[in-house]
Amino acid sequence: MSNRRASGLDFSDGTVPQNPLDQHPDLPQSSGGVHLQRNKTERRRLQGLQRTLTQTSTTKATPQVNSFKKRFDVWMINEGGRQLFFGVFILLHILCAIFGFIHFSLKDNLVGGREVFGITFPIARTAALVLHVDVIFILLPVCRNFISMLRRTPLNDIIPFDKNITFHKATAWSIVIGSAVHILAHMVNFFKLAMIAGDNTGARVAAFFAANFTTGPGVTGWIMTAALGIMVWYAREKVRRATFEKFWYSHHLFIVFFINWQLHGMFCMIKPDRPPFCSFNNIGVFWRYWLVGGVIWIWERILREIRSRHVTYIHKVIQHPSNVMELQIKKEKTTVRAGQYIFLSCPEVSYFQWHPFTLTSSPEENYISVHIRVAGDFTTALAKAVGCDFPVKGDKKDAKKGDVPNGGKVVGTNTNPPFNRTLPRVMVDGPFGSASEDFLKYEVVLLVGAGIGVTPFASILKSIWYRMNNLHNSKPTRLSKVYFTWVIRDYGAAEWFHSLLQAIEEQDTQNRIEINIYLTAKIKEDDMNNIIVQDVGAEKDAITSLRAPTHFGRPNWDRIFPSISEKHPETDVGVFFCGPPVLSKQLHQMSNKYSDPKGTRFFFGKGALLLFLFFRCFFFSSCSLLCWYGSLVSSSLALSRLFFSYVSWMRKVRNRNAWWLPV
Repeated sequence: MSNRRASGLDFSDGTVPQNPLDQHPDLPQSSGGVHLQRNKTERRRLQGLQRTLTQTSTTKATPQVNSFKKRFDVWMINEGGRQLFFGVFILLHILCAIFGFIHFSLKDNLVGGREVFGITFPIARTAALVLHVDVIFILLPVCRNFISMLRRTPLNDIIPFDKNITFHKATAWSIVIGSAVHILAHMVNFFKLAMIAGDNTGARVAAFFAANFTTGPGVTGWIMTAALGIMVWYAREKVRRATFEKFWYSHHLFIVFFINWQLHGMFCMIKPDRPPFCSFNNIGVFWRYWLVGGVIWIWERILREIRSRHVTYIHKVIQHPSNVMELQIKKEKTTVRAGQYIFLSCPEVSYFQWHPFTLTSSPEENYISVHIRVAGDFTTALAKAVGCDFPVKGDKKDAKKGDVPNGGKVVGTNTNPPFNRTLPRVMVDGPFGSASEDFLKYEVVLLVGAGIGVTPFASILKSIWYRMNNLHNSKPTRLSKVYFTWVIRDYGAAEWFHSLLQAIEEQDTQNRIEINIYLTAKIKEDDMNNIIVQDVGAEKDAITSLRAPTHFGRPNWDRIFPSISEKHPETDVGVFFCGPPVLSKQLHQMSNKYSDPKGTRFFFGKGALLLFLFFRCFFFSSCSLLCWYGSLVSSSLALSRLFFSYVSWMRKVRNRNAWWLPV
C-alpha cells in the first residue's frame, strides 16, 4: 500500500519522499495545492543545480552581517560604487551652489544689482552657475564611442559607465530644476524692475512683458524654456516608448537650446558696477563649459558619418516565427565583443532614424547579426523593405502568412535577393559596450533572460561555447560554469533561440553550461495531459526538445542563489539580466541578500570587483586618518575664523576679486 499512487495524475515512480513539496526547486516552501511529482526519467535529466535543489530540502541561511564593517562590505559589492559616484555628483552641485551664492553675495562690483533686486539676484546667478556645471556633463554620457573606449580602461572599475543613460537623465533633471529656479528668480527681478519703471499698473505690466519678450535675455530665455520643455515632455519613459520618433526628433532641439544659451549671456542686461562692463571675459561664457563635451560629441557625429560610409550590406535575411526577423550583416573594419549592441539605420525607411539592437552573433563569426521583433512602425517598415511577409495585425486573411518552421526560413541573401526586390542599404554605427561585456571577468556567471530579453545572451552563449571548446581560434576563458535561466510566458515567443540552445546542449559534453527554462503561462488541461504523457520515459523534454526539463512557474531565487553559493564557495559570481524592471529589481535584491564578503559574492550587472576593493581600502584608511587628525579640529576652527575675516576684508577692496571664487 505504500506505493499506491495519490491520484491518476501522479506519474512518480513510487520513491517520492514523505514531503516532496518542500523539495521542489520551483516552489517556495510555503506553497500549497496540487503538485505533480517528477518521474524518474525526468529527475535523471535535471541539471546539476536543479538536482542539488531537489535532493536537499534545506535552504542555506542568509549570510549574517552583524558588524558595520560587514554591512559596508556587502553594500559596496553592488550599491556602494554607484551611490558614492552619484553622491559625489550631488556634492559637486551643493558646493557650486554654496560657493556661488557666497561669491555673488559678496562680489564688490555687483553691489548695484543686489541693491535693486535683493536676494533673488544672487539666487539667479547661482542657479546659472550650477547650470553651466551641468553643461560639462550632459553630452558625455551619450557619446557612445567615448564611453565604450573608457570601458576598456581601469576607470571602468571605478566609474559606473553602464549607468551612462541614468547619469544623463540625472544631469537633465538638474538642468530642469536649475532652469526653474533661475526663471523664478528672474521673474521676481523683472517684477521689481517693472515696479520701478512704471508709475501706474498699466505701465508696470507693459514694462514686465517688455523685459520678458523684447530684451535679448528674455527672448533667448523663453526660447530655451520652450525647447527644454518639449525635450523633457517627449523624453518621458511612457511617451518615449510609445512614440520613439517624436522623442528622437524633438531631442535634437538641444542644438537650439545651446545656441540660445550662448547668446543669453551676451546682452549684458545687468551690468557690473565698473568697467569693463561687458568684456569677453565675463559674458557669454557658456562655450567654455560646453567645449569638452561638445567637441567629443561632434567627433562622435563625424565618426558616425565615416562609419556609415564603410562597405556594409545585408548578407542574409531569415524570417523566424513569432514576428522575429534576423539580419546577418557584413561590415568592413568592424570588431565586436559578446554582449555589445549597434545602432542601425535604413535610409530607405528613414535616413535620420538610428535604432539600437543587441548583437546576437559572437566575435568568432564572420558576420554581425541582430534579431528584431517586428512590433513598431520602424521595424514593420524595415521588415517590409527586406522582403519579410509577416501577417498584418487584425487581418484574418493573412493569419497564416507568417507561419514558418522553427528554424526559420531564408527570405533572401546578397547573392539571391527576394523575388522582385533588391535588399536595401543599411548603415551601422558601433558596436558599443554594455554591462554584459563583463561576463568574462568571473569564474561563474548567472545569465537570466525574460521573454525576448534573451537576445543579448545569444551572443554571450555562443562566445562562451566557442571559448570553452577552443573553436575558431577563440581565446581561452577563466569561466568554469555558466547557469542560464530563461523565464518565458509563451515558449513560442523566441523560437529562433531554440536551435542555439539545442546545439549548445548537444556539444557541451563537460556540462559547463546549465540551461533552465521556466514557463509561467497557464497551461490548458489538454496540453498538460499531453505533456505528462510524452514526458514519461522520454529522454528529452516534450516542450523544448532539450534534455533539461521545463520548470512550470517562476524561479524560486531563494533556493537558486544559496545553491550556487554552496556549489561555488568563496567565488565571485556575475549576475547578468535582460528583461522587465520588476525581475531586475528582484535579482538585484537577491544578489545583495546572499552575498558574503568573505564567501560567495554576487555582482549584479557589472564587474565591480576592483571598485569594491578600492573603496573598502579608501573608506577604512580615511577613518583611521580621521582618528589621527582629531587633534586638528581646534586649529581648523581658527583657520575658518581667519578665512571669513579675509572675506570681509575683500569686500572692502575694490577692483579685486577673491582668487577662489568663480568669475
